[in-house]
Amino acid sequence: MAKKSKKQGGAGSGAGGTPATVALTAAGVTYTVHTYDHDPNHPSYGEEAAEAMGVSPERVFKTLVADVDGTLTVAVVPVAGSLDLKALAAAVGGKRAAMADPALAERTTGYVRGGISPLGQRKKLPTVLDDSATAHATICVSAGRRGLEVELSPEDLAKLTSATLAPIGRG
Repeated sequence: MAKKSKKQGGAGSGAGGTPATVALTAAGVTYTVHTYDHDPNHPSYGEEAAEAMGVSPERVFKTLVADVDGTLTVAVVPVAGSLDLKALAAAVGGKRAAMADPALAERTTGYVRGGISPLGQRKKLPTVLDDSATAHATICVSAGRRGLEVELSPEDLAKLTSATLAPIGRG
């Protein structure tokens, strides 16, 4: 069962704040935090989040880190599908993309796998948001730890991450 709480202003910097919610609060955007009890045995972090929140998997987006021609790049795609690595490479003007080493992704972003948020990362990385996000008034992404999601407009997410919008998801 997911719990919701509306956040804006200084609320994200409190005891339960993550770098993602702190960044959202600092930017002054409206967002909703969803919490749920994470099951470490669930086979998919993203599908677990969608199920727990009762939100369509097309509106819940996962954050993946890939290596595009030697540059770590963030891809944000619906949990209902997968990342098209060729499309990601093309979106950032690269030739080849492969999933990044998980330990490197964790060190670079400051988040753990299953809790990597596109917001508030330790190092700002090039980011590509699947263009299907614009079909929704709001989408959900990780708020920086397992069992914590943030819901916001795709426009705010794109603006805050300086994301390129491109068709990088499939399925």
